[in-house]
Amino acid sequence: MPATIIQTNHTPFEKKAIDPVTLDIIENALRNARIEMDATLVRTAMSPGIREQGDAFPLIADHTGKMIVGQFGSFIGGFLDNWEGTLEDGDMIFLSDPYSCAGAVSHSNDWLVLLPVFKDGRLIAYTSMFGHQSDIGGKVVGSMPINARSIFEEGVRIPPVKIWKKGEYNEDLMRLVMHQTRKPDWCQADLNALIASCRVAARRVIEMAARFGDDVYISATQELLARNHRAMKSLIAMAIGEEPVSFEDYICDDGMGSGPYKIKCTMWREGEKVVLDFSGTDPQSQASINFYLNENMFKMFFGIYMIMVFDPQILFNDGFYDLIDVRIPEGSLLKPKFPAALSGRTHALGRIFDILGGLLGQKTPEFLNAAGFSSSPHLFYSGNDKKGDWFQLFQIGFGGIPGRPMGDGPDGHSLWPGFTNVPNEFLERYFPLLIERYETEPDSGGAGLHRGGNGIHMTYRFLASGTISIHDDRWFVPPWGVNGGEPGKRARKVLEKADGTAQIIGNKVEDVHVEEGDQLHFITWGGGGWGDPLERDPALVGKEIIQGLVTVDGARAYGVVAASNGDIDQAATEALRTKMRAERPALELFNYGPGVEQLRASCFAETGLPAPVQPQWALLEAAE
Repeated sequence: MPATIIQTNHTPFEKKAIDPVTLDIIENALRNARIEMDATLVRTAMSPGIREQGDAFPLIADHTGKMIVGQFGSFIGGFLDNWEGTLEDGDMIFLSDPYSCAGAVSHSNDWLVLLPVFKDGRLIAYTSMFGHQSDIGGKVVGSMPINARSIFEEGVRIPPVKIWKKGEYNEDLMRLVMHQTRKPDWCQADLNALIASCRVAARRVIEMAARFGDDVYISATQELLARNHRAMKSLIAMAIGEEPVSFEDYICDDGMGSGPYKIKCTMWREGEKVVLDFSGTDPQSQASINFYLNENMFKMFFGIYMIMVFDPQILFNDGFYDLIDVRIPEGSLLKPKFPAALSGRTHALGRIFDILGGLLGQKTPEFLNAAGFSSSPHLFYSGNDKKGDWFQLFQIGFGGIPGRPMGDGPDGHSLWPGFTNVPNEFLERYFPLLIERYETEPDSGGAGLHRGGNGIHMTYRFLASGTISIHDDRWFVPPWGVNGGEPGKRARKVLEKADGTAQIIGNKVEDVHVEEGDQLHFITWGGGGWGDPLERDPALVGKEIIQGLVTVDGARAYGVVAASNGDIDQAATEALRTKMRAERPALELFNYGPGVEQLRASCFAETGLPAPVQPQWALLEAAE
């Protein structure tokens, strides 16, 4: 049974003609309401992940549940179809279980609240916000066990429930949920922040409806959806061909000895619609790298990519969803069967964007992006400090954004444009550690006419013994370059002990013991390069040597001979470039790196399932 919406005012909405000025005012007011949701959240939350990094995502939808402003696309239609209950004024829904909302949240750490907005007895909108909780219980600190074999090992799962019912707060439910987490103070504050954000947006919607009239407000939201539909229809016709185009990329491993895992997507246009078919993607993993990909979420990813490449002025909303057909095989890495573990899904989530770039750019290479910062590297550090107090840190790392048609990829940036780094001063104030180094990793961005962004080299010195865990990828399959650009360098992690010895540790490791004085070198990968490196301005390369973004040796990848002060030897540079052009093969659309194709093939058994990976350094030596 679908949800029953209880309204005391059953007057239907009347469609109104909306003039451009009114539409512009309402559109920008909604954009501002979304920004106000974010501001409310970061001023109220306590965990570093939300308060400092902004790991939360707002949504304002129309009265039918279609997103008008937001980031991930609306899950509300699917929720309403499966909610066997009522929704009325004073209610608020709370959930975190991906399997109960078709992947609208993709792991249980993401807590979501949904507020139906009523005015004068009529439902006029929905507001929603979800954010990543730093700990929800489970077998490991941070609740994201690499070796989890089912979602039951990943902490508390919350099905859709009413956290508020007719204006009354469900305190018993909250006591039960908070009892499961190692950080109830953070979780309670963060949940309150999610609720406050939704209420702020609801007030703004009601104010707009009161100012312009309910019918005008609703009609404006429908025009915003229709405008997006018209724009996306034109973009699809322009950029997507009827001939199928395929692209595939890989998650390096699952942290339990198997990999790489293939994600494949084929795209073509049928009339006005674009079809995106993930047939050929590997079966679900035994471990937690599975990503339950919600179809509407992927439609929004596709739409955002199209809009940002071709027309950034278009407002993101759900108006174009009927123009996209997404097909994801059951039991695959992107649609695992219950109760598959999901907590480590960020690698596949990020890789989706690289695959979109590879698909959309084949017809129009001039708009093609290289592969980039396609994950969210995680560091967990926990234990008891010298006073005996418990501490635990969850931090998201940054890396290199890919080289793009319009210029270089940013250095040390986030996959999600709204994220910010945790200030080092914050880390050193609240956790027993020192940040010895925080800088870009020179030469890690792929060489190109437009250089890939460099990754980050961050060195932590631990001031208390404890355990660390690392979730990262791109240590084996590098971010590929395009249009002649070179791949970015891979990620790596080195643990330097207090006695001076050092060891390479994996990029997916759990419960690694560290002592006071140990240092962790947390190095993320760079973005792939765009275009022929030998066409890059030598003077720009010299400037980047001075800035520490490129080394003297690294400059030779651009055919540039330079001194450590950035001075260019013009004659030597011209000679080197002439020699390199004569000796290199023809430039290809995609550059995956030397030997990687053969290594990928060798990692798959005849069954097509990922075979056990070799030790990381052996694979890297073979690839290089």
